[in-house]
Amino acid sequence: MPAPSLRHSAAAYGQFATALQFSVRDQTRNRLAGLLLVLFVPTWYLLMGMMANGETLSFKLYATGDILRVDGRHLTLISAGLNSITMIAGFVVFDAVRKALAFDRRLVFAGYRQSTLIGAKTLSVALVATAIAAYTALAVLVFWRPGPGGWLAVLGGYVVIALTYGALGLFLGVLVKNDLEGFFLIIMGGLMDTFLQNPLGNPLANKPVLQWFPSFGPMQFAVGGSFGHTILWGHLALGLVWATAFAGVGLIIFRLRTRSRQHPL
Repeated sequence: MPAPSLRHSAAAYGQFATALQFSVRDQTRNRLAGLLLVLFVPTWYLLMGMMANGETLSFKLYATGDILRVDGRHLTLISAGLNSITMIAGFVVFDAVRKALAFDRRLVFAGYRQSTLIGAKTLSVALVATAIAAYTALAVLVFWRPGPGGWLAVLGGYVVIALTYGALGLFLGVLVKNDLEGFFLIIMGGLMDTFLQNPLGNPLANKPVLQWFPSFGPMQFAVGGSFGHTILWGHLALGLVWATAFAGVGLIIFRLRTRSRQHPL
């Protein structure tokens, strides 16, 4: 007979695998989000690149204080990718978390540990967000070919902004009462956040106030690596702070809304 501790570990692992499978399935079965990812991202790149039209722009790297003179089209492609990721990642996670909340509560009542569900939820958000960011970074190569280091910087910025808005989707999914509220906050928040970082559409894009926006760190990291040949790890970490904060608050609310007085099995 297996020892009780081994049986307990096997049961916990089985719960985690099942919860992770359900979480990933819920986030990847959204056909509208998949369509947006496949069709909207390249279309958005095309439209924003045509609007920029190769104008030279000034962009400030706050870590070094340098003002970079960059191709406006390429800079706009970076911000367009960030913008599309905020909407798609936030929408996918919000929709999945909100629809699955009642089911998650039933799993807890049936004996699933909240810590298991929280771990599975967190990992699934990270996996889906990373996949969205990777596709968006690959799609930009159709319109612009930065060097390998520059593309990896863009990918890094995209992954962090996807994690941030995926975490925001998680937070809103367990907080707001109606779909419309969550969609509005994600779409408008993402639009304002990323739009303000681009000097093409915002004359105040180099002002210090932008350091308080979630996309500031990923944008600085992507631009610094692709144009300034500077790896701004601190700014990438700043983006992860936003992701951690959104996820932390969201998971606390998730724990409160799925708690059960029954003892876990």
